[in-house]
Amino acid sequence: MNEDPARADAPAVADRPRPQPRKRIELPEPGAAQDARPDLRTLIGAYVSLTKPRIVELLLITTIPAMLLAARMEHDDLPTLTAVLATVIGGALAAGSANAINCYIDRDIDQLMRRTSRRPLAKHQIPPRNALIFGLVIGAVAVLGMGLLVNWLAAMLTFGAIVYYDVVYTIWLKRTTPYNTVWGGACGAAPVLIGWAAVTGHMSWMAWVLFAVVFLWQPPHFYVLAMKFKDDYAAAGIPMLPVVAPARRVAIESVVYGWAMLAVSLVAVPLGATWLYGIVALVAGGLFVLECHKLLGRVNRGEDPKPMRLFHWSTSYLTLLFLAVAVDSFLM
Repeated sequence: MNEDPARADAPAVADRPRPQPRKRIELPEPGAAQDARPDLRTLIGAYVSLTKPRIVELLLITTIPAMLLAARMEHDDLPTLTAVLATVIGGALAAGSANAINCYIDRDIDQLMRRTSRRPLAKHQIPPRNALIFGLVIGAVAVLGMGLLVNWLAAMLTFGAIVYYDVVYTIWLKRTTPYNTVWGGACGAAPVLIGWAAVTGHMSWMAWVLFAVVFLWQPPHFYVLAMKFKDDYAAAGIPMLPVVAPARRVAIESVVYGWAMLAVSLVAVPLGATWLYGIVALVAGGLFVLECHKLLGRVNRGEDPKPMRLFHWSTSYLTLLFLAVAVDSFLM
């Protein structure tokens, strides 16, 4: 290749004066300014998001029916409006407290998971210290309010549920065992006991049966969610059962827990529940178990397991069952 005559007399690159490096100006990413200094509405929304409102709603679905049934069975009456409001508000604050503290503890892995990457701490919308203080404060308000306005048994159960979720489940079980969902189910089922204690001041066999139903309902519910987001949990190093075990084992365990849940739900009938509850428990529980078997069938055939079908039905099942508990209390 011929040399360019126009460049023949040009000084060598090494001989040219080197330009002085200019200080780099970092331009903010789109939306960074808003994240750094959010307006009041955005800030309030971020704190509300810390409490995971959709989970709070699901927990309260079990609390009010348990209170109605307890009042009818123990006192042949309805719970007072004060007790209901104090328990519902206290329960919502307690659940929000547990979830906010959970977000604080899990802020490292939430950034690694697509499903949780938009949480306020993962997006740096709220300083971690502020989130922790927020969770502790609303938790203290929940426990003290429950004790002063309802009774101290309900308050202690509320306190125990917060501690169990954040210390036993989030810090220990979640990161160490694939059965984190199973043993972590105790705090998810606690609202039944809290609602019952708020009305009666003690426990009964019916309260423990309803607690067991929710406890056994949770593994299939969360197993299939973990199947859907298996890669997320694997990336974060969380040993959810679908991450460390074959899909067939996950499906088989879902079937086992589904049958156990159905059987326990029917125990409420000889304890005093009416025919309405019995029919709903049998039909809705049977459909739940059928969906578990369908999941297992798809896995055995090597098809797409479509885990969210069972997930969505499980939410509908819990809503229908405890709606039946509420209606049932008026038929006694």
